[in-house]
Amino acid sequence: MGHEFSTAEELHVDATPDEVWAAIATGPGIDSWFMGRNDVDPGQVVRQAFGGYTPEHQVSAWEPGKRLAYESGTAPNGRFVAYEFLIEGRDQGSTVLRVVNSGFLPGDDWADEFEAMTKGGALFMHTLATYLNHFAGRFATPITAFGPMITDWPRTRAKLVEAIGQDGDRVRFTPDGLPPVDGVVYFENSDTIGIRADDAIYRFLRGFRGPVMACHHIFSDISPDATEQAWVAWLNAKDLT
Repeated sequence: MGHEFSTAEELHVDATPDEVWAAIATGPGIDSWFMGRNDVDPGQVVRQAFGGYTPEHQVSAWEPGKRLAYESGTAPNGRFVAYEFLIEGRDQGSTVLRVVNSGFLPGDDWADEFEAMTKGGALFMHTLATYLNHFAGRFATPITAFGPMITDWPRTRAKLVEAIGQDGDRVRFTPDGLPPVDGVVYFENSDTIGIRADDAIYRFLRGFRGPVMACHHIFSDISPDATEQAWVAWLNAKDLT
């Protein structure tokens, strides 16, 4: 048993088509809003490294400033995923970006995976819009940190909200060994929280059958290794289970 899916999102952003293309079709651009470390071989392959997960997607359409499409191969169990980005420039330097994600999820538990993917995907699309509206033309250092394994996510989420000092759409807290975080919540759902600050995008999310995660994008000069280690320490010191 499994499930074939297709979702579409349309983003209206205050960025030019060239800025949108840089965000979706270059490694530094994707690093600034998606997950992990990314690399693009123009017109050929899009590579990702997230934890121990290192997928490669073959590019099927490459029209700079207009259209990008890439897809995974089909796994033995039928798993498949494809992405398409359609760019349309508008007046006064704005852009409409249409994003289509499709594929096939195998297994009897496809519904749980699809729900997690849908909630995570909503965070990524809002992050892409936030990046293009507030940080277009700048590139971030991606930070990925894994916390403890989740046993009761609602309880973990409540503890996380307390730890980050969330009050409505404002967040203020100072992680040990890191600069203060003072920002606004640009998106949240039951599985995710996204925060925009002056020089960073901070995101916390529920891992599917895994740990609570922090996936941040820092637009200032930092030591990536030291920063990741500090966030790992923070997540594991907060008793989030």
